Amino acid sequence: MTAKQTSVPALKVGLFGIGLQAYWEQFDGLEQRLTVYIDIVCNRMEGFGAGVINLGMIDTPEKAFEAGSRFRREEVDIIFLYVTTYALSSTVLPVVKKAKVPVIVLNLSPEAAIDYASFNKMKNRTAMTGEWLAHCSACPVPEIANVFKRSNIPFYQVTGMLNNDPAVWQQVEEWISAAKVANVMYHNRLGLMGNYYSGMLDIYSNLTLHCAVFGGHFEIIEVDELSCLRNDVSAIEIEEKLKIFDDYFEVQDDCAADELKRAASTALALDKLVEKHQLGSFAYYHKGTGNLINEDTMSSIILGNSLLTGNGIPVAGEYEIKNVQAMKIMDSFGAGGSFTEYYAMDYNNDVILMGHDGPCHPAIAEGKIKVKPLQVYHGKVGSGLSVEMSVKHGDVTLLSVVETVDGKLLFLVAEAESVAGPILEIGNTNSRYKFPIGARGFVEAWNSHGPAHHCAVGKGHIASKIKKLGELLGVQTIQVC
Repeated sequence: MTAKQTSVPALKVGLFGIGLQAYWEQFDGLEQRLTVYIDIVCNRMEGFGAGVINLGMIDTPEKAFEAGSRFRREEVDIIFLYVTTYALSSTVLPVVKKAKVPVIVLNLSPEAAIDYASFNKMKNRTAMTGEWLAHCSACPVPEIANVFKRSNIPFYQVTGMLNNDPAVWQQVEEWISAAKVANVMYHNRLGLMGNYYSGMLDIYSNLTLHCAVFGGHFEIIEVDELSCLRNDVSAIEIEEKLKIFDDYFEVQDDCAADELKRAASTALALDKLVEKHQLGSFAYYHKGTGNLINEDTMSSIILGNSLLTGNGIPVAGEYEIKNVQAMKIMDSFGAGGSFTEYYAMDYNNDVILMGHDGPCHPAIAEGKIKVKPLQVYHGKVGSGLSVEMSVKHGDVTLLSVVETVDGKLLFLVAEAESVAGPILEIGNTNSRYKFPIGARGFVEAWNSHGPAHHCAVGKGHIASKIKKLGELLGVQTIQVC
């Protein structure tokens, strides 16, 4: 078996609605009607896989203080505030101030519009007012926004209809999805083994900054430990791992049996290493000189790291911490996250060839991944087996986690398309990408923001989700296309 992604605590979503207690005695059935609306929102959220702490209708300041304490005790990760009708901002601020988590304001009318003809035919003026108030969710949102701004509390809005409005629920799902990824990153244990590639200045990272922004833990690991774990691998385990290789990969005929066993042995050691340290992602590089045992280990690591990447434990070569964070984000969104960089420009077809040596992401491959022997790892010590794949044809998103001159992190994003066509059959990952602003335009726009030369690529267009993750983490997101 291959090690799988370590479990993280389930996301907790807080939900509360607001109203004005004075209305309930004045307008028959209004409180019950609005409470049903809150339950509809709760059910939709639960359908997105969220664990919802639903506190129902908060209609007095006293209840607001209680709600804030409850959310704090429950350790909710994000709050959705459903504005059902006019309500006082004093029923909101104590909740959000105490909970101290991001808040999304749901400004949702029950229908597209009031039925004016039917409404104006109503004989009872009190009943008319009650019906109006049931559609009055937009009214207090400026008041709430004003108080949040004056309290220096960030907030985000989803505006639309409770019913028959797919765009609303797409936004809600994306916020929940982003909160799940933030939760994964907060609990992630990232293993670091080896050292930076000497002289590759753009990839050096501030680990404390990453912990401050994402959370998580960095486990510093010696290459010697992985080499030692290879000694505990049995022949039976190797045979089982070779069968897994056959399932995942298209092993080429010129791959020597000894090389496959060497790769299987290292893959098993990697599984044991990940299990021991409960890793959720992994970055490595080892020059491999002066110690033949470690060179043997590190030159046979690619297949095992590809299996880990495909099982929710992204692995980045060249000790690329920023990029393994990007890969983990993409993978946690369900998009995959394969290590990549520019290979070459194709001006005839207006595409860019991108890929990288080292591990791939099997879950987003176009067809079966080929395993090929390489007589030399370019720019690195040793030789051994490598993988060749293209990312599935169709929509893709590129993500780079950038460290800026002012000591912050930045998300740099682009949406593109993986297209069919000739690739470089060199035993590395490589794909052809077409960008809506053209190859020239993309390269210049992307480079202008100063990312490292690596980035993560995943399937689908998910820039809007990454932007929401950035909002939750306080990270600026720049989308070039």
